[in-house]
Amino acid sequence: MKRRLVIIHPMDPRGAKVGGIETHVRLLLRQAPADFSVALIGVDERGDLELGKPLRLQLEGRHFDFLPVLHYPEEAMREAARRIRDSLTFRFGLAMVRHLGAIRRLKGTGPVSADVQRFEFTPIARLAGLPVLQQIHGEGRKGQKMDSLIARHWGIYRAGEALALTLCSRAICVTPARVEELRQRYPRHADKIGFMSVSVDTEVFRPMPFDTADGVFRVVFAGRFDAFKDPPLMFSVLAELRRLLGDRLEFHYIGSSGTERFAEFDAIADITIRHGFQDRAGVARILGRAHAGILTSYFEGLPCYMMEVLASGRPLGVIRLPQFQITTVPYAPLMVEGETGFLMERDEDDRPGMARAMAARFAALWADIRAGRLDPERIAAHVGPYSVAEQLPRLFDLHRAIQDGRPVARGRPVSAAG
Repeated sequence: MKRRLVIIHPMDPRGAKVGGIETHVRLLLRQAPADFSVALIGVDERGDLELGKPLRLQLEGRHFDFLPVLHYPEEAMREAARRIRDSLTFRFGLAMVRHLGAIRRLKGTGPVSADVQRFEFTPIARLAGLPVLQQIHGEGRKGQKMDSLIARHWGIYRAGEALALTLCSRAICVTPARVEELRQRYPRHADKIGFMSVSVDTEVFRPMPFDTADGVFRVVFAGRFDAFKDPPLMFSVLAELRRLLGDRLEFHYIGSSGTERFAEFDAIADITIRHGFQDRAGVARILGRAHAGILTSYFEGLPCYMMEVLASGRPLGVIRLPQFQITTVPYAPLMVEGETGFLMERDEDDRPGMARAMAARFAALWADIRAGRLDPERIAAHVGPYSVAEQLPRLFDLHRAIQDGRPVARGRPVSAAG
């Protein structure tokens, strides 16, 4: 009898929602080992499916069961909700409760566990009889810039966090700092909280030689323009870089967020190429044609986009965050000055100066690329420990341990390997 993995996340596997969590979910759907069958509880963004009725789908040749519990159009996912009752998380949670019977039937009769991406859904998974591996992707703190309702309802978020960590069997954070924070806040649950980064598929994202023949510098970004990504800074950097390079710049955007609310975008609108949603092969093609990535976030987990850029042999210019220089075994720093790009310190007291300084660093990076001083193979080597081949076997071992009821020894916190 096969083991059963039930993934819970409000996405449509047929659809265009893009982000780090969606990338993680699609990896699980594609890469599950032979002893697992996989089901996804998600949303129907096209409105053509019967809710509460599972159907068989496939993703790149891999079959899985899909249980839609909510109709939620793709365009509504592009921007964050302003009221709790309108939020996808709230509506998806209610829909799960309505279809609790279907969820219980979905789990089958053999060993089973759930991979849950949001704290809010763990209590419902437990009501359905599913032991939970809690994935913790977020790194935001109270008072930081963000579009989501978490910023205005921090107490509710913290209560959900505490309840989920009480109810889950194991919890995995994508950065060591988050592990230590949660272990200190919840010492009773410290043993079950561990660290494992998100993974990158190095079979798809491979280093490619730089093409600089036309003299145009191509900078790429993938994801949503959420407030915590600091889009105004990103666009200001690119506008200044355009000036420095005499218009020999293109900004390639992979995603579907609107830019209308950002006045800073006007200065680069005519050099922006919008690629919309792309599957992983499409993203890989765009990265292979680009020269560098940009990241200006106030906070992050460990962005899939960042690792896909590096795996493609492309450097990044980033605002410094601790997780970009992880040294926890078996990992290695992703950002190394002079090898994988550059890091900038955030200076909120002089944002125009910060934008000018970052643009100057990008101009220098472009000069290094054109002079052959950056090696795509050497850049890509930094993501080896973060690859699907290295990490997913350990993740599925954790699910096997949960399903087999193997406890974590008291006083011996769970590692990435379980």
